[in-house]
Amino acid sequence: MSEEQTGTSRRGNRRQEILETLARILEEQPGEKITTAGLARAVGVSEAALYRHFPSKGKMFEALIEFAEEAVFGLINRILEEHDDPADRCERIMGVLLGFAQRNPGITRVLLGEALVGEVERLRQRVDGFYDRLETRFKQILREGEGTGHLPVGSPATASANLLVSVAEGRMRQFLRSGFQRQPLEHWEQQWGLLAAALFPGRQ
Repeated sequence: MSEEQTGTSRRGNRRQEILETLARILEEQPGEKITTAGLARAVGVSEAALYRHFPSKGKMFEALIEFAEEAVFGLINRILEEHDDPADRCERIMGVLLGFAQRNPGITRVLLGEALVGEVERLRQRVDGFYDRLETRFKQILREGEGTGHLPVGSPATASANLLVSVAEGRMRQFLRSGFQRQPLEHWEQQWGLLAAALFPGRQ
């Protein structure tokens, strides 16, 4: 590996370390204001070194949102490639989102906007876009289900897609409100059964 490649690798590792530390602080210190000085101390670098990797704290939050987008929608794309049944697709996607939230409490605070109080409006818009994109995926799945005969023509795809996102966001918010004690996947199998009976009537 060349000296240039080694330097790039170190920068990448340090950037990852900063983001992991930020996510850990968000999990362990809910409600506390995060400062770049405090984050730099936790990482073990100077604030100047921190700014060499991220020009602002907002960019750090944005990187966490990007990580969530890539992780969640990467798995969603795989589900869409490997599964055809709309109910199965929706169930798996809900599991992906709730599972991601359960494994990443700190990032969940960001996705719910709670950690973004006082930050730039652009970050809130980015989070809104995450849920809009998720709802669009559900809507497409449900409409495709009509075309393939899995769902009856005239099924309320828009309302159903919004309901799925609302349920997922509600489970994530309970997780946050409980101090990360009430897991997003707790009772999920039974809850999905209730949802599926309403959204996919007649499915065995």
